[in-house]
Amino acid sequence: MRTWARKGKSAAARVYRGYNRRRARKAPPPSTREIKILLLHANGMGGTIRTVFNLAGQLAERHDVEIVSILREDEEPFFPLDPRVRVRYLDDRLTPGSDPVRAMLSKLPSSLIPQDETAYHRFTLWTDLKLARFIRSVGTGVLMATRPGLNLAVAQLAQPSVITIGQEHVALKVKDQGLQELIKWRYRRLDALVTLTKADLSDYRAALPKPPKKLVRIPNAVPPMNGDLAKGDAKVAVAMGRMTKLKGFHRLIKAWEQVAAAHPDWTLRIFGAGPQEDNLREQIAEAGLEGKVELPGKTADIGAELEKASIHVMSSRHEGFSLTILEAMAKGVAIVSFNSPHGPKEMITDGVDGLLVKPRTEDNLAAAIMRVIEDEPLRRHLAAGGLETAKRYDIAAIGAQWEELMDDLLARRTRVRLPAPTAPPVRR
Repeated sequence: MRTWARKGKSAAARVYRGYNRRRARKAPPPSTREIKILLLHANGMGGTIRTVFNLAGQLAERHDVEIVSILREDEEPFFPLDPRVRVRYLDDRLTPGSDPVRAMLSKLPSSLIPQDETAYHRFTLWTDLKLARFIRSVGTGVLMATRPGLNLAVAQLAQPSVITIGQEHVALKVKDQGLQELIKWRYRRLDALVTLTKADLSDYRAALPKPPKKLVRIPNAVPPMNGDLAKGDAKVAVAMGRMTKLKGFHRLIKAWEQVAAAHPDWTLRIFGAGPQEDNLREQIAEAGLEGKVELPGKTADIGAELEKASIHVMSSRHEGFSLTILEAMAKGVAIVSFNSPHGPKEMITDGVDGLLVKPRTEDNLAAAIMRVIEDEPLRRHLAAGGLETAKRYDIAAIGAQWEELMDDLLARRTRVRLPAPTAPPVRR
């Protein structure tokens, strides 16, 4: 029975490949004029969404750019978006409608997205159908995905005439083993895989038996922000991110108990929302830190909040290329961060543009924060160093790296094999 099943799968794969070849012969020539970027939920709040919006606006200078959001669960995007960039939604959950097929498939779990994908629970058979139809409808241009499940779907379903790019915003080593195995064998079908950090790039090079045609590192760019530079004299420290255990805010609050005891005039503000918010509020109350640790909720105006701060603290257990670190540097805010190898370690030079602390050590984190509070010359030195570091991540410079990548991918697709040189005629 297993033999027949394998033969059936093999036959189906041959039919699928033949169908792709026939479509490829009729497809328009390769192009980078149109770029479509797949996001899970464009109207949500998160670093990936903000960086994709930033990149889309830059690419719109030379390309026709559309963001394709799998879900729509909020009326409008939380972050500002360049008006030249269009947004399309595949599963608009604000308008459920009366389609019985949609109602039925929306109750069933996804078969297209692997269960080890962290956002698996957000996908259904209905999103599978909509996503597969969309990917197969794209006949030319660039199709870019921004998380493992979407990268895998694009690698599996995109037509050969489409230039495919996968983006990875989370380190390979923190992904579940099952997902890593799929990545090892399917990512080779992509034209390019883009990582944010050098460490992650090295991990992918070592892990992929046959990598995509291009495996490159392109970091995030500094997004546009409101307000002026921070003055460095406000007695405020900030942290930002989705309130999950991964972000380590419970450790930060524990560390702040020591900071508050030594410097009761300083305030910690943690911006964001998420499943751990109630637990964090309880922790603050139990520690007697009301008024010393604040949870103001989400903010779209990150620049304005950073302008009012002097220190930014990163307490994540694992962190990729942290956009909040980059934003704090660009605003002239001193950085204190756990020394995560995939991101903070690459972004921060200890003692130059921030302080790096041994991960998951609350006492060390508290000591580093108090050192920056008590040493104003150090605080201003770190802030000035951060401003210099942030210049390397200007959107124009990062956008140029993306343009170079797409030009290279297009050249690979359109390269014409020259005829073999003929022998010169024999003179008689």
